[in-house]
Amino acid sequence: MATEIVRIVHAFDILGDPVRRRILELLADGELPAGQIAAVIGDEFGISQPAVSQHLRVLRDNGFATVTVEGTRRLYAVDAAPLQEIDAWLDRYRRFWTNRLDALDIELRRGHRARKEPGHA
Repeated sequence: MATEIVRIVHAFDILGDPVRRRILELLADGELPAGQIAAVIGDEFGISQPAVSQHLRVLRDNGFATVTVEGTRRLYAVDAAPLQEIDAWLDRYRRFWTNRLDALDIELRRGHRARKEPGHA
């Protein structure tokens, strides 16, 4: 259990960085070449290609991303395993917000039905 908590805390440290979170968002849609990632991240965050490469290496070294070499290109993809570990850890806390989200959904549906009823302004 202690080892699991250390891994989860470390994962949150890795994902605490907005650049790394954005890289994972980009990779969530599929594999991308390092150059394309560097271009998007460079534009959005104003950082250099070597800085983006460092973030990619942190993600890769900590299991959040994989890299495939094709000639001179490096293609990055999400590795879901650490994200699944985080999801499993968060599962025990979902009850704290699930009921509230269910209640919000009910209220939104009531409001939607009320707007559809004749005579509703």
